[in-house]
Amino acid sequence: MSSILRSAAAIVAAAVVLPAPALAAQAFAVTPAPARLTPQKGALRLGAGDAVWIAPGDAEARLAAQWLVDTIAVTRGVRLVVKEGAATAATGGVVLTRGGPEGEGYTLDVSSHRAEIRAKDRAGLFYGAVSLWQLAAPSRGGAPLRVQAVRIDDAPRFAWRGLMLDTARHYRSPQVIKRIIDGMASLKLNTLHWHLTDDQGWRLEIKKYPKLTEHGAWRQPAGAAGLTTSGQAVRYGGVYTQDQAREIVAYAAARNITVVPEIEMPGHAQAAISSYPALGTRPAAEKVMADWGVYPDIFNVDDATFAFLEDVLDEVMAIFPSPYIHVGGDEALKTQWEASPAIQAKIKALGLPDEHALQSYFIQRIEKHLNAKGRRLIGWDEILEGGLAPNATVMSWRGLEGAVAAAKQGHDTVLAPGPVLYFDHRQSTSPDEPPGRGKLSTLKTVYTFDAEPSELTPEQHKHVLGVEATLFSEHIRTDERAVTMLFPRLAALAENAWTPRQDQSWDRFVDRLPATLGRLSDLDLVHDSVPFEPQAAFATPGETIGVQLDTGLQIGQVRYTTDGGEPTPVSPAYKAPLALKPGVELKARTFLDQYPLGRTRAWAVTPETALTRRSQQLARCTENLLLNLEDDGANAMGERGTFMLDILNPCWIWKNVDLTNGARLTVTVGQLPFNFQLGNKLDPLPVRPASRPEGELEVRFGCKGPRLATVPLTEAARNSALTELQVDVPGRGVGDLCFTFASRAIEPMWALYSVRIAPNATR
Repeated sequence: MSSILRSAAAIVAAAVVLPAPALAAQAFAVTPAPARLTPQKGALRLGAGDAVWIAPGDAEARLAAQWLVDTIAVTRGVRLVVKEGAATAATGGVVLTRGGPEGEGYTLDVSSHRAEIRAKDRAGLFYGAVSLWQLAAPSRGGAPLRVQAVRIDDAPRFAWRGLMLDTARHYRSPQVIKRIIDGMASLKLNTLHWHLTDDQGWRLEIKKYPKLTEHGAWRQPAGAAGLTTSGQAVRYGGVYTQDQAREIVAYAAARNITVVPEIEMPGHAQAAISSYPALGTRPAAEKVMADWGVYPDIFNVDDATFAFLEDVLDEVMAIFPSPYIHVGGDEALKTQWEASPAIQAKIKALGLPDEHALQSYFIQRIEKHLNAKGRRLIGWDEILEGGLAPNATVMSWRGLEGAVAAAKQGHDTVLAPGPVLYFDHRQSTSPDEPPGRGKLSTLKTVYTFDAEPSELTPEQHKHVLGVEATLFSEHIRTDERAVTMLFPRLAALAENAWTPRQDQSWDRFVDRLPATLGRLSDLDLVHDSVPFEPQAAFATPGETIGVQLDTGLQIGQVRYTTDGGEPTPVSPAYKAPLALKPGVELKARTFLDQYPLGRTRAWAVTPETALTRRSQQLARCTENLLLNLEDDGANAMGERGTFMLDILNPCWIWKNVDLTNGARLTVTVGQLPFNFQLGNKLDPLPVRPASRPEGELEVRFGCKGPRLATVPLTEAARNSALTELQVDVPGRGVGDLCFTFASRAIEPMWALYSVRIAPNATR
């Protein structure tokens, strides 16, 4: 790894994979926590060849039984077999029987003789199988399996327990979608909301309109990432054929997950309009654009456009049997409608008061088509504006206001508010978090999210169908990164959505984390370990250097070593700031009892380490639109830096720096394309004037104080990756160092990666 990209707190150990005893030690570690769990005496042992019994000809029970057999074989190494037959009192092994709770409810009885799952419906049988798999831990030394005797009576809190997966901004492989579905099923989530179209790409094959994927599924990325080393344009994107989509739908259905497709309208339509310009309100761009944010492109309201959309939806409904079809409806900017004489004439002819009412007309017309096909329309909360379609369901993302308004009007609603349930937000303040949005959505804030708005009456609460996490993917480039952003937060969402509110306990959820994380690992789902890992804050160096260790989640106990050895559960526990001599190697790791959470972190305790900050560790002058962005230019090793910045005002502050004798600063910078659509904002963003064409780094003593140094960006402008700059600043006393950039244009957007201070002993 290059010296520039190496963090001061280097990761020195791979992500932990929990050993089998870690699971066996937690006999009742079921997540989400059941409504009622009663331990019994004894334990059931299951070995290779033991039967999972189902009634003859019960195809739905066979699906649940086969999932149980296959999942135990893959994750536990024991192959059971599915058998048909009438169970008697003497029947051992596992028995799936009809009866008992309806819907998704089930009863699981485990004795030393057998495990019996009772449920009236397919969903309940499946979720009973999921709980049994979670309980089935290898005995010491491996097989056979040992299941502690228990009775579970269980049913979910909410009917809609969902995840929205955005594959329009970045294509996700069918293989990783199936892995995510496996993770959802293991946590009893039941709805995959598949975001298939947006401004930056149209992913689903529509046979009647082939240009939607031939043209609309591909774009050239912005900045350095959009060109090969030979200067050729990169063609970036991907397509799901209808057969692939059907395969994913069937895969999900076998795990009791309904796939709800989303086809965005009337806004977020740039890719579609670029493919078929007659759908738009103004002349369309010739290519699919690569900016993030909200484009003004919007469908027109011609009959031919509605015919197109109905044709598309007919093909979508032939693939997806979901009762709901999601039509987006969010962030539909009205500027093009306002400027179009044809649209204004249509508004007048329809007798509508304004463009918001026109969007309501648009959505209601689409709803009639869906209702005629036996489907229900669901959309983001903007569909409330101008009047809600008669049978529509509202998905509330701008806080809970949309959900409250919908429920009060007698409409069903799903809660998906940002930032708490927006899983593209970072999970901790660590510089090692993956790129994403800059606000925090932590494991604990997801777990403690209150899905019962106090403004609603008990009768109105019945319209709250459930909750949904969203993974918009503008800044989540790779498949593995998408998985990392989802887990373990999806486990917290699952328990919030399943377990009765009065029975939820953050502490008990944390106690089960080792088992939960171990099962995710068994399913080849890599979780974000960074929030569990210690972060180090260093005091000003002297004869000793003060070090404060902290984890944002406050889970478990941080243990550390100063002799170069690996921390263990019996290493010294961190309880107060350490005073260490320069040159010591500090290592730290978080443990929950004896189980490690996250990786070992290591720091060389030196003045250089103590006086280095990443952009994520600095204050920002403002936080209007805070993003943790990835550099588009990789270095020779293929590595990319990440920068925390407010894209509307890139400005960083290192507070309370002692510049009594001046200092030499090593400032590492990078450049990013300003590929952000800012909606209706027409005025260009302000830039600080520069005296050189390539721009300059500015260092001030206080953001409104005197400029201490100006450094040309000549070298950095030639390098799409990271560049180190040396800056000498004069003595000023103690105060804030403020870092900004001056340039002649908004692009490239310059960003600060890190700062290192080397104080002068004399001046």
